[in-house]
Amino acid sequence: MTQLPAGTDPAELARTALAVAVEAGDLIVHDRPARLGVAETKSSRTDVVTVMDQRSQDHLLSRLGELRPDDGFAGEERGGRAGTSGITWVVDPIDGTVNYLYEIPAYCVSVAAVVGDPTRDGAWRPVAGAVVNPVTGERYSAWSGGGAWRAVGDGTPQRLRVAETDLGLALCGTGFGYDADRRAWQAALLTHVLPRVRDIRRLGSAALDLCRVAEGSLDVYYERGLNPWDMAAGWLVATEAGALVTDLDGQAPREAMTVAGAPGLHADLLALLVDGVGRVGPRSGR
Repeated sequence: MTQLPAGTDPAELARTALAVAVEAGDLIVHDRPARLGVAETKSSRTDVVTVMDQRSQDHLLSRLGELRPDDGFAGEERGGRAGTSGITWVVDPIDGTVNYLYEIPAYCVSVAAVVGDPTRDGAWRPVAGAVVNPVTGERYSAWSGGGAWRAVGDGTPQRLRVAETDLGLALCGTGFGYDADRRAWQAALLTHVLPRVRDIRRLGSAALDLCRVAEGSLDVYYERGLNPWDMAAGWLVATEAGALVTDLDGQAPREAMTVAGAPGLHADLLALLVDGVGRVGPRSGR
């Protein structure tokens, strides 16, 4: 089921998403150990999970369980639950963990309410969400049909709207995986894209990159390897700001590729990426 359950108010879901994301953001900033511990690695030695990733997710799981006890929960780290309401919360407790480790102020908490099954490509969609950078105070939120909004701290939210430009003048965001083979493939594709855009930015948080497309501080964005928790809230923020967010086939974004931009830019970038993938060859790595 990818329809919003009857009687569910997506604006209220967005308010809940923002409230708990702010709480988790405060936790990861104010409770950050002076010597931050690394609990384990994920897919490779360079893909880390910190103690604070797990603490942030535990907080989100607990708070959403209090506020929305019938909803499901799925996050990047350990811990989740099935629900009965038709709503599942998909969260990234710290998106941009490496930035967080190095104290680079480009990380966030991403919280989205989705309908459908987020474990199956194309079988789910976000209906409300929030992305909070606790260091800069940037707070992005969106809900289905309600637009995309950005506030800084307690400032008045401003509605976001993407703008068109030429691809050759577009600032393009992207990211890289942790597996060495995947990075090599992504680097090869990058050499096809870079000469045809204004410049490339790799900022280290997919959720924030999608929000930057919504606000116009990036014109376009693409990345291979995103999981549902990386993209769920940012996908909705970008979409509600007027962007198209798809895979290489124009369908829902997925692990194989996520492409975002204003409609005209999106079409041009999509064509460029399809051509580039054809030249680079089969995708390798995790």
